Amino acid sequence: MLEIGTLAGFSTIWMAQGLPDGGRLLTCEYLPKHADVARANVDSAGLGHLVEIRVGAALDTLQALADEGAEPFDFVFIDADKENNPHYLDWAIRLGRPGTAVVMDNVVWEGAVLDQSMDTVNAPGIISALTMLGEDPRLDATVIQTVGSKGWDGFALARVL
Repeated sequence: MLEIGTLAGFSTIWMAQGLPDGGRLLTCEYLPKHADVARANVDSAGLGHLVEIRVGAALDTLQALADEGAEPFDFVFIDADKENNPHYLDWAIRLGRPGTAVVMDNVVWEGAVLDQSMDTVNAPGIISALTMLGEDPRLDATVIQTVGSKGWDGFALARVL
């Protein structure tokens, strides 16, 4: 499993709990202070032996994985800086294989995908990734809208072809 964007490790813990025997989760976190908090949380959950946290810009980490000849990932969760979503999505495809599931979080962004003026920093990256999900022949994808305590949002679910 590959996670792009760790923050405090909440999603990391949930995904690590669902790993099959012999499974591993590699997560990319830009900020060392977030990686430290995530490491403490993952260790407290008793899952530290299953999780590798790499600190640094995810685009650099993903390139390093490719350079290392990393085995393809079966599942990729993207929840990092939205400006780079199209790049992260491309890396998910490149580091995956046919059948790899890709989940991209926060793709509705309280409607900013319909009105970029609501968030001129994040909306363009989300929109570009959504366009890629719809047009890239390497993917089959859908978007699911969610509404809850954190507001109005959604996630994309894709399969690498």
